[in-house]
Amino acid sequence: MTTLAVIDYGMGNLHSVSKAIEHVADAGVVIKVTSDPAQILAADKVVFPGVGAIRDCMSELHRLELDDVIRECTKTKPFLGVCLGMHALLDRSEENEGIDCLGIIEGTVRRFAKGLTDDAGEKLKIPHMGWNEVFQMMPHPLWKDIEDGSRFYFVHSYYVEMAKPDFIAGSTNYGGAFTSALARENVFALQCHPEKSQHAGLQLLKNFIGWDGSL
Repeated sequence: MTTLAVIDYGMGNLHSVSKAIEHVADAGVVIKVTSDPAQILAADKVVFPGVGAIRDCMSELHRLELDDVIRECTKTKPFLGVCLGMHALLDRSEENEGIDCLGIIEGTVRRFAKGLTDDAGEKLKIPHMGWNEVFQMMPHPLWKDIEDGSRFYFVHSYYVEMAKPDFIAGSTNYGGAFTSALARENVFALQCHPEKSQHAGLQLLKNFIGWDGSL
């Protein structure tokens, strides 16, 4: 029996995430959507989803006493961050006039610059919303059976700028390349939403369920 905790801090697309995981999980996986620190720490694997503003995210994590719980989980078990759950792992975000994040992965969350254009010179809209390619920058168990350049679904105005390129697991182009996936030891995080990304996203969630945290 494997227990998977989906962290509930009031800001994740929890229904969609949990349903997508249930869809690809076998009968031996117990999925718990929870804000209980004890349940999260006891789980075999952890998913940290999120949508919304980083200030509200960090405020709720502190209020629920989940900040140190997340830090501990990223040291000990397979851990998947999604969208805002990816941003929160970094040192700091430019959003909301600047917010300190969890400081688990070295890097900064930046806002897309105004006046972004595509290769043809056409102006790009912010937020970056819709389907885009993710190019695999390293071999990783979570990329198993997912073709390089597969399309995933994005909704975001801020992106991750990594301090160490060695941890960049995926890259996407939107007026220039940005980090769309990161990986360090037992931690993997995505800017896109695998629960909304059809076959490729479901395959990644399936890979996470089967991942033991090793590379």
